[in-house]
Amino acid sequence: MKKIKKLGLIIILIMMSISCDELPDPAGERGVAIVPGISGLNPAVFDVNDLQNSYVRFTVNLPEGTSVSKATLVASFNNNHADAIITELTTFPSVVTILSSVAAQKLGIALADIERGDVFGFELLITEGGRTTRSTPLAVPAACVYSTVMSTGSFHSVSEDWATEGDITITADPDDPYTVYVSGLEEIDGLVEDLGPLVMHIDPITFAVTADKTVLASLVTWGAPYHNIAYEGTGTFSTCDGTYTMSFEISVDEGSWGANAFIFTKN
Repeated sequence: MKKIKKLGLIIILIMMSISCDELPDPAGERGVAIVPGISGLNPAVFDVNDLQNSYVRFTVNLPEGTSVSKATLVASFNNNHADAIITELTTFPSVVTILSSVAAQKLGIALADIERGDVFGFELLITEGGRTTRSTPLAVPAACVYSTVMSTGSFHSVSEDWATEGDITITADPDDPYTVYVSGLEEIDGLVEDLGPLVMHIDPITFAVTADKTVLASLVTWGAPYHNIAYEGTGTFSTCDGTYTMSFEISVDEGSWGANAFIFTKN
């Protein structure tokens, strides 16, 4: 029997930003840097299944009222600090497109040697007034691009925390492929799933998953009479094998069971 605990799931949002530090200086002098803004990263990965044609694209902006003498985009691979020059930027805002094949060639890496999980790092070297600063690296992994073929269909759900296992169905919103609907979680829990489905949103850049609080069944028939069992939580989606790794807070009107780990694997 599952016992109610008054426990909430704390969701921590990690905000990522681009900032600049000065390059090492023999005298140790450091100053205020011009901070470039990088936005609109899409796509955000090099497709490991098509490295010959894959690319990433983003926009580089400078703060209003600032200018630079020189802006150089450099690359590294798996944190090797190579600083291979990709291109020089002369106008802002500047839309940058980087082919994975070009990045690999500049770094002296054969495409055949790039594996899933390898990470390219891109930085801007900003020169102004005889001083050079560098931006925080933009990490671009070699991964699989998003596909509804992988994110939807029949999945097998396993939760040791919640002591359930069985098949569920995930479908995509017809107007937004990054919004998916999960059906069947309460059926494998022995309940009638008369509400739902569970609504989940996949971040198109990071593939982080957020599940909206959704009531899935109006009545819990095991144990004490509980009402309106709901799921909400966070997790990640693997674009290569279709696996969802989730943490759900499961609650009813009477209280909460706290966070429970679930894994959805594609059948």
